[in-house]
Amino acid sequence: MPASGPTVDPRRATIILVALAASTFLFVTVESLPAGLLTLMAPDLDRPTSQIGLLVTAYALVVLVASVPLAHVTRNIPRRWVLSTCAGIAAVATLWAAVTPSYEQLMVARVVTALAQALFWVAVVPATAGLFPPGARGKAMARLAIGNSLAPVLGVPAGTWLGELTSWRVTFVAVAVLSTVITVIVIALFPSVAPSAGGASEAPFPSTRRFVFLMVITVLVVTGAFGVITFVTQYLQDVTGYTQSDIPALLLLQGGAGVVGAVVVGRFLDRRPVGAFLVGACVLVVALAGLWVVGESKVGAVLCLAAFGFAFSTVPPVLSHRVLLVSPRGTTMGQAIASSLFNLGIAAGSGLGALLVAAVDVRTVPLVSAGVVLLALLVALLEERVCEPLDSVVRRGVEEVVGGRSAT
Repeated sequence: MPASGPTVDPRRATIILVALAASTFLFVTVESLPAGLLTLMAPDLDRPTSQIGLLVTAYALVVLVASVPLAHVTRNIPRRWVLSTCAGIAAVATLWAAVTPSYEQLMVARVVTALAQALFWVAVVPATAGLFPPGARGKAMARLAIGNSLAPVLGVPAGTWLGELTSWRVTFVAVAVLSTVITVIVIALFPSVAPSAGGASEAPFPSTRRFVFLMVITVLVVTGAFGVITFVTQYLQDVTGYTQSDIPALLLLQGGAGVVGAVVVGRFLDRRPVGAFLVGACVLVVALAGLWVVGESKVGAVLCLAAFGFAFSTVPPVLSHRVLLVSPRGTTMGQAIASSLFNLGIAAGSGLGALLVAAVDVRTVPLVSAGVVLLALLVALLEERVCEPLDSVVRRGVEEVVGGRSAT
């Protein structure tokens, strides 16, 4: 296991980490904003709500197909410039979206923002990890994921509230301003080093077999989770009996539990990368199955929703950290492939949920989702059977590093 240390001092690395977590928050927020601002954007642009919804669909498809090509094209560019350019392009494109008079220009602006996000997700994980010593990178990934957890339950509701108070265009301007601030911080503080010198450009335990297992697990667990994420509002209203006015508070509870989950998993991820996933996946299966069993109980549904938020928030940092450990072609390309498949899981989960709602009813979504996540858990256990247990490999690598340092 390489003994590479951080490329900047810890305080500076922490400031950069906070800025990049804020940037993930903004990217996820702006991706989903049209869903929250649907009824405000449609009449202003003189388009039906279905076409406004396509702004979200097109965005996700661009991220899905563009991640790997963009990773290849920018593989030799210092991460400082890649990340700051992504944040800067997002700021300009979001401002363009705010002032555009036409739906067509808005769609183009969204595509440009999605391209920036695709490359951002590719670069941000290995770049951020490289700021920290190997034994602290799992914790850094967990902190970075807090932005993901907060965006759907804080960023989108806040943007929707601001849009209702003023206009949807003001919300986009606000996101553009914040993205500009992030751009300045990254340019000012991020070290200007080649990607290969960042400390996390190569996985310490590269394995094609493990990486294939990881990608299968990624698609399955994200598919299972997003079936429920997409239709949780309908489930809570149609099955549990909550009203529309209750939903923001319930989603905030889910998001708060998610922040707790991201913090907790960071305490174990560096020492128990597989154990962290297995525990999180087990809780996720129990939460989803529990939602199906006690979905008609308001108290039971809330408890399951909180457990779901807690467990799923552990998934992105766990998967990203595993890419850093086992990617056989360098962590940047590994993260690009993982990002594409993560978005494939999002699309598959939403599609599976829609199919179940149309063919049966929303009541079946958490049950089927639990089955898909259980399958991901079984694949993870199979990986541990056919490969040497990764937790043991990591511990041995850490001991070798510590022993080497003691010898010197």
